Amino acid sequence: MNLADIFLLALALAVDAFVVSFSYGLIIRQKRRTAALKVAGATAFGQFVMPILGWYGARGVYRLIEQVDHWIAFFVFLTLGLKVIVDSLRGCDYKEKLSKNLSFRVLLVVGLATSIDASVSGSMLYFVKAPVFSSALIIGATTFVCSLAGFNLCRFFKKLKTCYLEQAAGVILILLGCKVLYEHLS
Repeated sequence: MNLADIFLLALALAVDAFVVSFSYGLIIRQKRRTAALKVAGATAFGQFVMPILGWYGARGVYRLIEQVDHWIAFFVFLTLGLKVIVDSLRGCDYKEKLSKNLSFRVLLVVGLATSIDASVSGSMLYFVKAPVFSSALIIGATTFVCSLAGFNLCRFFKKLKTCYLEQAAGVILILLGCKVLYEHLS
């Protein structure tokens, strides 16, 4: 994977954080800057740590599956992409009730919930021989920026259907999986 691929992966992974931050931006009225930084920090930290954990997890089992690693990477990206698209079609906006109190526990849950797919993507980074720490840093930084943007853009785009962003993220994940498979088979 080259730098552009990692950045596209980062954008696709940051969509969940953008949507959650957008939703928090709609409900939080006081101390908005602090709240935006807290949400962005929690999601970015999760998106930084989880690919590293996934990368090291994949490293532990790589010798067992190295003959089919490109197929595994393809099917994982395909599955993640399809899941994102299907979830976006089921409900076109984030509907869960959000707590206005951004306690450490709430931020931990937000950071974890928006980064679970990043751990799977981290394992794929190992299979395609991408550098883990620089990739995780790009993913985390991209998520931080997207999360801040989501929190602050809600004032201007209150009627924005976030499902379109989620569907675009799903397509990006599927295309990255196809690219991995194409590069390995050609």
